Amino acid sequence: MPDFKKRYVVIKSNRDFSFMFKKGESIVCKGFVCYIKPRRAGKNRVGIVTGKKIGNAVKRNRARRIIRESFRLLDPVIKEKTDRRFDFVFVARVVTPSMKMQQVLNLMKRNVLPKLQ
Repeated sequence: MPDFKKRYVVIKSNRDFSFMFKKGESIVCKGFVCYIKPRRAGKNRVGIVTGKKIGNAVKRNRARRIIRESFRLLDPVIKEKTDRRFDFVFVARVVTPSMKMQQVLNLMKRNVLPKLQ
């Protein structure tokens, strides 16, 4: 049976989110806002924020699923391009639930990857 280990750690504490909002570099694009901060060691960490402006619980959960899956596909590319590790916080926007996962992944590749070098 294959071994399904997560390649990243999930940010859960409010302190980490607040720190990222204050000290992280922000990237704004159509589908999300991304805060990035380099870290010393370990795995990449990711946190996803969906506010009530996005819509009801179904839309918020869809936005989280789309962003999580896009990041899961982007994570090996990040590890291939650079040996550094980062903290990421993605803030979903109103259009995120209506976007396809491939669109969000392309936005991440186009906007987030160049900032990591």
